[in-house]
Amino acid sequence: QVDPRVTMKFSGPLESQRLSLLLETAISREAQMWKAHVPKIQPNQDVAISPKQRDEVIQWLAKLKYQFHLYPETLALAISLLDRFLAAVKARPKYLNCIAISCFFLAAKTIEEDERIPVLKVLARDSFCGCSPAEIRRMEKIILDKLNWDLHMATPLDFLHIFHAVAVSNRPQLLTILPKLSPSQHVAALTKQLLHCMACYQLLQFKGSMLALAIVSLELEKLLPDWLALIIELLQKAQMDSSQLIHCRELVAHHLSTLQSSLLPNPVYVYSPLQHTLVTCNRGVFPCQPSSVPGPGFSKDNGRPEVPVTGTAALYQHLPAPSSCKQASAKRKVEEMEVDDFYDGIKRLYNEDVAPEVVALENMGSVCGADVSRQEGNVSPCPPLQPVSVM
Repeated sequence: QVDPRVTMKFSGPLESQRLSLLLETAISREAQMWKAHVPKIQPNQDVAISPKQRDEVIQWLAKLKYQFHLYPETLALAISLLDRFLAAVKARPKYLNCIAISCFFLAAKTIEEDERIPVLKVLARDSFCGCSPAEIRRMEKIILDKLNWDLHMATPLDFLHIFHAVAVSNRPQLLTILPKLSPSQHVAALTKQLLHCMACYQLLQFKGSMLALAIVSLELEKLLPDWLALIIELLQKAQMDSSQLIHCRELVAHHLSTLQSSLLPNPVYVYSPLQHTLVTCNRGVFPCQPSSVPGPGFSKDNGRPEVPVTGTAALYQHLPAPSSCKQASAKRKVEEMEVDDFYDGIKRLYNEDVAPEVVALENMGSVCGADVSRQEGNVSPCPPLQPVSVM
């Protein structure tokens, strides 16, 4: 299979030929592995995994992807492996966490560089999956046997990269009309939409290529006057049915509308200590929460923290001061920045340099509970991070 990062380094007819070959290979690979997903309604939820449980466990894997700073390709492959396995095996809900974390670990070992692959012991502990490393290893073996040890498949994200590259190649004006986004940032925005749609059970009825093309078509409709001609060309190359694409577009548009309505701001608050007295409060300090991400089957009832991860880096929690707090002569300086959720793989795809501010954000890591420097005679409103005991 041709690496999509290589194709963008060529221009002209050679680029089109390589993109066409890449698309043909991915379509052929998808045709070999994809099976139509028929929803099964079981009266007893303890016997079969429900659509809601499947979507919840994928949302949990998405949080783990951010927690361990992995590539979106890893999450896309993990979801694809999970769906392939659940389509072939009648698994019970009590094994879903173990299956999902095993698919996640297999995808990480397939996609990530060696130094970025999480240690299994750490993954089992910090994910709160409820499984031991030995249980994950046994489940890995079961998954590999059922999938014939073939983990290299064309995921919807692979098709998204190909379709976007073809669109940029055939319509170079896209590079000038993107709304304040570089090509890599534009792909990252579409990637976020795609991963959101992959967590929707209703969209499992469509192939990954169809889902990716629906998202690309909805985006090109906003940017290009002649978007329909380009989509028809992609339809013919991918040998897809136009009526299915229309149906898929309608469902994707409805599902993405829920994403837009539920989006929260993604700020990063940077604390800059000043040489003055800071805010004091007679109600005490506000505790910072740990950055652990529990599994879908765990909650605060069993003593395990439930903290969602909402960005590529751990964010400071902006806590408004209560009305009884007294503010001194100077306030702490807070700067809100927009975090672009893009990654090095896409940056290499378009030969773009990594922005220094992105590197700085990635180096921040989980700093919500970091010790705030104390100045003489001053008390910081944020306490030092306390060690978290893992059950």
